[in-house]
Amino acid sequence: MKMMIFFIVGLIVHVVFFLSIFDIYFTSPLVHGMTPQRVPLAPPAKRLVLFVADGLRADSLFKPDDNGTGRAPYLRGVIAERGTWGVSHTRVPTESRPGHVALIAGFYEDVSAVAKGWKENPVEFDSVFNESRHTWCWGSPDILPMFAKGATGDHVYTYTYPSEREDFASTDASRLDTWVFDEVKDFLNVAKSNETLLNMLHEEQNVFFLHLLGIDTNGHAHRPMSKEYLENIGLVDSGVAEIVSVMDDFYGHDGKTAYIFTSDHGMTNWGSHGAGHPSETLTPLIAWGAGVQTAQWEGSHKYDDNYLKEWGMETSRREDVSQADIAPLMASLIGIPFPVNSVGVLPLNYLNNSQHFKAESIYANAIQILEQFRVRYSTFWSILPLTDSKQMDFVRNARNLIQKGQFDEAVSIRYCKDLIDQAMEGLSYYHTYDRLFLGSSVVLGFIGWTSYVVLFILKTHASLRKPPTNMSLGQIFLCIGLLVALFLMVQSSPWTYYIYCLIPVAVFETLVVSFFYRAMLTLGLVVLGLWPVLSGLYIKAKFRSLSWMLSCLFLAVFPLLPVVGREPDVNYVICAGVLTLFNSSSYLWSSWRCSPLIRRDRQLILFVCICFQMMQVVLCAYILTSTHSSLQLKQGLPLFNQLVSWLTLVSSFLIPLLSSTRLFHRLLSILMSLVCVYLLLSTGYEALFPPVLSWLMFAWINIEQETMNTQGSSNRTELSNTDFAENIDIAKIRQLRLDDIRRSYFFVFFIIIAFFGCGNIASINSFDPASVYCFLTVFNPFIMGGLLMWKVLIPFIIVMCTFESIQVSTQLSSRSQIKMQEICIIINYLNLSLLFHQHFFFLVKDHGSWLDIGTSISHYVIVMSMTIFLMLLSVMTHILTSKRILIGWKRKMHFR
Repeated sequence: MKMMIFFIVGLIVHVVFFLSIFDIYFTSPLVHGMTPQRVPLAPPAKRLVLFVADGLRADSLFKPDDNGTGRAPYLRGVIAERGTWGVSHTRVPTESRPGHVALIAGFYEDVSAVAKGWKENPVEFDSVFNESRHTWCWGSPDILPMFAKGATGDHVYTYTYPSEREDFASTDASRLDTWVFDEVKDFLNVAKSNETLLNMLHEEQNVFFLHLLGIDTNGHAHRPMSKEYLENIGLVDSGVAEIVSVMDDFYGHDGKTAYIFTSDHGMTNWGSHGAGHPSETLTPLIAWGAGVQTAQWEGSHKYDDNYLKEWGMETSRREDVSQADIAPLMASLIGIPFPVNSVGVLPLNYLNNSQHFKAESIYANAIQILEQFRVRYSTFWSILPLTDSKQMDFVRNARNLIQKGQFDEAVSIRYCKDLIDQAMEGLSYYHTYDRLFLGSSVVLGFIGWTSYVVLFILKTHASLRKPPTNMSLGQIFLCIGLLVALFLMVQSSPWTYYIYCLIPVAVFETLVVSFFYRAMLTLGLVVLGLWPVLSGLYIKAKFRSLSWMLSCLFLAVFPLLPVVGREPDVNYVICAGVLTLFNSSSYLWSSWRCSPLIRRDRQLILFVCICFQMMQVVLCAYILTSTHSSLQLKQGLPLFNQLVSWLTLVSSFLIPLLSSTRLFHRLLSILMSLVCVYLLLSTGYEALFPPVLSWLMFAWINIEQETMNTQGSSNRTELSNTDFAENIDIAKIRQLRLDDIRRSYFFVFFIIIAFFGCGNIASINSFDPASVYCFLTVFNPFIMGGLLMWKVLIPFIIVMCTFESIQVSTQLSSRSQIKMQEICIIINYLNLSLLFHQHFFFLVKDHGSWLDIGTSISHYVIVMSMTIFLMLLSVMTHILTSKRILIGWKRKMHFR
């Protein structure tokens, strides 16, 4: 009962600390209560058409093909003759919802929206659509509803296709874009015979939004360099040209329509997005029409990235912007208030208007951002230079300069830009105001929890328990004095003492560094492979020591392989299936030779393990290759393959419970069930990871048994006779030894290996959507995310089950208190190391890039998630290893 309370309290503590991440880092940047700001002069355009080609990279659009011709001739012509262009720089996370929010609302959204699948609004916000008179939208059901939901009134109209059309296995994903273009043309044709709609369309401040998802879908399914992706760009180009022609005809070529073409994010060469690679953050921006500066030419350039030469556009003037700057640009063109939550800065070089209009526009932009600062400023004690009086001086002086007609770039416009810079600095300061305080509090909380766990182990472990005494304050200081004296004595101790003291530091330093450099795990595995030689076990158990060393070396290859950027190769999956069958057959043959089973257990194993699970491994390998072939032929996901995949996933939780509770037989059943699922979720070399990891885990169990034999333990039990279901003889349960501390080090290291060995969630785009194609191909972030999370946890469970087996075989039962205590103390030390790095390196120095801070936050999330997962998985592991539904029930009935 005491151990259960300890477990529950530990779980609650870690959940609370996990939730602290959202209060420290994922607080919403939005404030409310600001007054909308608009330009008091007449706008140049009456309406705006926004094209967003989802997932379109800048280089894919601008770069000529192998023949030297452009992939988008119409848009290329716009750049050359009548528009302004540049690169729109996005921010991490490069996902669809944050990208569209930045484009249309002008701010970089709260990352906690990922908890709602980037679909719903965690906090309501203002947008260009909301400020418009009417907005008509066509496109994806995943994007459009969020802007209609947040709009005041009923003036945002959405037209979406069924979500089932967002199928990665579709024969032609470009049909999504064709649907949008056709719907817009039909809409305008219908309007000609609908007087009410016609009047609405001829009002000012209208917005038309065309969301084009085909490029993104083809990029995920076929990669950005594929024929499908590049041809989709051509289709979009011709579709844009047709829509422009239809729009101009509909409005009688009145010259009052502005057009903007851009993308929400790019895509890596391997078909994913979410991180900060230039292929993901560099997106195209092309603007033309009413109020937009026409094509400009220049001989010198302010950009030194060589893109202009690569794209063959050296003589064209390029104007880069931040993605959030597009929202105030759209608002300025049609004369609506700037979105009140926007942090975008109006790109004046895109405007073809008077200096007076530009000055008034940038002034309204500055006041709009200053309004947000004032709301933030009113709730904090400020140490920033932008005080109330200075704010008033800034506003007054800027207004006076505009009234005096000093509109040029060097006077009023520059003055307003300075005000924007200071207000933005203040917003950033107040948004991160509590981070250091809360981060320090969490670190102190971890120190307190870790100290409590240490004391708990010391107090509850039998061999270390002291008679109850009333320790006085003097005795406490005496203990502290002895510790200090011991530390001082080390300064003159033999050199071997330094090794003893520094080994834990080196081990955990390796673990911490491995969170940032996966190759460190390779070094750790190589060193770990030498352990039998260094400990002398190699002399007494050569075969098992050799198996240990070889498995360590083979596993050490995986951290050196690329996590992302690899093409799917089903041959690796077939090899993994063959390796799994070979390992399983070897272990079964070895087990039967050493310890023949009773007749009932032999029949059960033959039926469950050989006749079903081995056939299931073959079937899963076939299902994956069949699915891959079907998708390549654009025949979709076969229904039979999908049913088998889901049945395999469900049965993987039940089949191990039907197998024998003998140690190796139960572990083998668990392994084969997990590998079947892992094969279905694999696309390349990672399929080999669980079989190789399992080889090392079985070698670990055997070599730990050899360690017990070497120590001459009288209570040891032969592995072949170990049964999870047997009652543990309390008299044989031994006390904690130094070897158990070493096993805990091994356990933590193997957990890190299981997590980072061949991919992890530290990088948002570490996973290929093709991993889940055996289960579903229609976009569903929650189901896909759940399947990928289970793929991450499978190596965890393999390591956890192995650790459970070692605890049982070495007579340190997982039913005792020790196992959970060791897990908690070791993982908490690891947490503590990472937390110190996280909070005090990035927060105190406060000069890390957004990508650095994002990476550090992700590591914080990972280590907290790992701790909670381990605590929960320990319960699952105990159920998987020690419970057997049918036979366990029959034995109980027979005993009665």
